[in-house]
Amino acid sequence: MEHQKNERILEIFFRALKGEKISPKKLSEEYHVSTKSISRDVTEIQSFLTEHRELMQNAELTYSHRDKSYILTNDEFLKNKELFAIIEVLLGSRCFSKHEILNLISKLKNFSTIENRTSFDNLIRKEVYHYNEVKMDCHSLIDNLWRIVQAIEDKHIITISYFKMDRSEIKRKIKPLAIMFSEYYFYLIAYQEDDETFSPRYFRIDRIFSITENRNRFILAPEYDFDEGSLREKSQFMFPGEGIKVVFEFTGLSVQAILDRLPTAKITSKEGRTYTIEADVNNGRGLMMYLLSQGAWVKVLSPQSFVDEMKTEIEKMKRLYGEV
Repeated sequence: MEHQKNERILEIFFRALKGEKISPKKLSEEYHVSTKSISRDVTEIQSFLTEHRELMQNAELTYSHRDKSYILTNDEFLKNKELFAIIEVLLGSRCFSKHEILNLISKLKNFSTIENRTSFDNLIRKEVYHYNEVKMDCHSLIDNLWRIVQAIEDKHIITISYFKMDRSEIKRKIKPLAIMFSEYYFYLIAYQEDDETFSPRYFRIDRIFSITENRNRFILAPEYDFDEGSLREKSQFMFPGEGIKVVFEFTGLSVQAILDRLPTAKITSKEGRTYTIEADVNNGRGLMMYLLSQGAWVKVLSPQSFVDEMKTEIEKMKRLYGEV
């Protein structure tokens, strides 16, 4: 008898943890016991939660008069607004396959209450239905990410098979350094095994279709250690390049959008609607693509080498439209 009671208490506790509403009336019918017995079970669970408050992260089994049930609340449960914010970012990234995104959403929802899950499903149903993943070559982006993370942690040299932008296949033996996310894609940043110049190489992780871990480990001297925080600050476009200080004028609608896009950017002067901005950035192809996307709102002032690159690119664009 005592064994059955203990099993029942554990079952009720587990059901509460899963977000189920604990109704003494319904449970008494299900377990064929009195409502008083269920109420005593609830009291024992409440006592356990009180005695182990720190272990259970301040969880409480409280009575809802509206639902006529007990509901488990926990500091670690995600509120709907928090869950919504996280999943909107995931959906907007489009970096995971539909199967992976559905699996992630399902697991995240387990950190919310059943009541909130229903409300939340209504908020994102259409977005999930119309979700379009970016095209990827790997079987599972999440599996790729985790294998690379482990190689980075263990400092294992790995061999990857990879599709380049032109869809040609290459194989590279590399020293994995860091993973970064930027605009729909995760990137692996690595040194090639035999590169004595220690020039970072960027690989889109969704284009890696094979990863082989080598037995050899690598050690980097402190001066060649990689700082992904600094890279994120100075390179928003995942194109490698030398660091430069670029100065340009901006006359567009939202200067704040420029400042947000280039974290190191600062306004040095303003005259009418013209802002002069300088930023420490990596002079890769991505920077040029971004500034050109602003059209006539941007005029690069320095360095002269970058001004010349912009002029050359603009001339090429003009020729596409039959102008010299």
